[in-house]
Amino acid sequence: MKRLTSPLPVSNLANRPCSSYANTPDTQPRRRNRPPSATQTARDKKEMKLNKKRVRYISDTQKIKQGSEGVLYWMSRDHRIQDNWALIHAQKLAVAENLPLHICVCLVVPKSELSTLRHYTFMLKGLEEVAKECKTLDIQFHLLHGTAGQVLPGFVSDQGLGAVVTDFSPLREPLQWLEDVKKQLPKDIPFIQVDAHNVVPCWVASGKLEYSARTIRGKITNLLPEFLTDFPPVVKHPCTATRTAKPVDWTKTLASLQVDKTVGEVSWATPGTRAGMAMLESFIDVRLKLFGTQRNDPNRAALSQLSPWIRFGHLSAQRVALEVRRLGKNAGESVSSFIEELVVRRELTDNFCFYNKNYDSVKGAYEWAQKTLKDHAKDPRPYVYTREQLEKAKTHDKLWNAAQYQMVSEGKMHGFLRMYWAKKILEWTSSPEEALSIALYLNDRYELDGQDPNGFVGCMWSICGIHDQGWAERPIFGKIRYMNYKGCLRKFDVAGFEKKYCPKNL
Repeated sequence: MKRLTSPLPVSNLANRPCSSYANTPDTQPRRRNRPPSATQTARDKKEMKLNKKRVRYISDTQKIKQGSEGVLYWMSRDHRIQDNWALIHAQKLAVAENLPLHICVCLVVPKSELSTLRHYTFMLKGLEEVAKECKTLDIQFHLLHGTAGQVLPGFVSDQGLGAVVTDFSPLREPLQWLEDVKKQLPKDIPFIQVDAHNVVPCWVASGKLEYSARTIRGKITNLLPEFLTDFPPVVKHPCTATRTAKPVDWTKTLASLQVDKTVGEVSWATPGTRAGMAMLESFIDVRLKLFGTQRNDPNRAALSQLSPWIRFGHLSAQRVALEVRRLGKNAGESVSSFIEELVVRRELTDNFCFYNKNYDSVKGAYEWAQKTLKDHAKDPRPYVYTREQLEKAKTHDKLWNAAQYQMVSEGKMHGFLRMYWAKKILEWTSSPEEALSIALYLNDRYELDGQDPNGFVGCMWSICGIHDQGWAERPIFGKIRYMNYKGCLRKFDVAGFEKKYCPKNL
């Protein structure tokens, strides 16, 4: 079994004075039989340094407020301690000023059908692991209740914190939270954002909406030598807080949430960074070699299965890329194919959501796609299903029903079937707008990796032709790429998949 890289315990650093951390050397494990040369040490240290292009100031002020009592990392998208550039930067700031380090999460549960036990259990159990690790590292973890705009500025003032660092999300609600906090934070408190989710920071990869993977691939690939580097570890913090965080009763917190409990936990995915790393290890050891040739077969175990951990920030995509490159050398073309999907395609979705405010609407489609969908909006549909019928997998198509049932029961659906599934919703509903609305609702309610740029763009690609080209015109779809049942029969054993997942009463 191959061993994944993870930061070593850093107890040997814990007794250093704070100022010595500003230039902490490489503490990652080395697999060599002789001591590294001075040149190698210098190169490793440089490669593990936080790239300043990953950081941007939201506030006008950049200097930490004097006389403050700590630095805060507002953990929003990336729920992990190690391999987290935002937390690395926050610790660096705190150490330089000889200040304690705090982390806060603002817990809010919208009144929505999308607020399910499945999602919130996964999130909170991951955060429980984060809080435990914080305790061992002398970092104060705070769980605040309410939106960031409501609770974070007051928390900063009450705690006397001198700087706020946060991570990056391109989605509408997190961007609004960012604006709300910016408006209410005192003007002398620096507010800093670090893209800890993408390998190449979203605003560095491109300053505009990219048309397709073809137009962004070269930009990202050319920047990988600069950004696809290893991480310095988050170490035991040397500056102890005089005001400690209130312990969180995680069981009570989860039980108190007003969420839809009919969409329950799944058994195959254990929350947290440890479980995510274990899934990564099994992918590299067992499934990676199959990825290049068999990833489009829903009956074969060839996919990474890592999307829930990446979506909730329990696992860094950059760590995944590093380990796949380091340990997957015998997997041939699978490595490049996987990096293409993990980095180029995934980061293209952040680009789309960041630069297109209509990322979840037909209005966000290209002009040619909007026109062709409008031209064919009144075309007769062979079948028309309601949202309820689709949600309960009550269609004439056993393959579609099986895919929907897998999503409802397991919180996942194979990537190839996600395309077929969404395109059939376009074919079986009264309008493109209704189709997109239903597809996003089902994806975001049941998929464990839902409510994420990947999901929005996946549905927009299937229904609205985003990041695709026009194809031969046909009824209903117009020039949108078409998929059908016969095409699936040529790709994989459809009957086998139907037998495994199709509800028995259908």
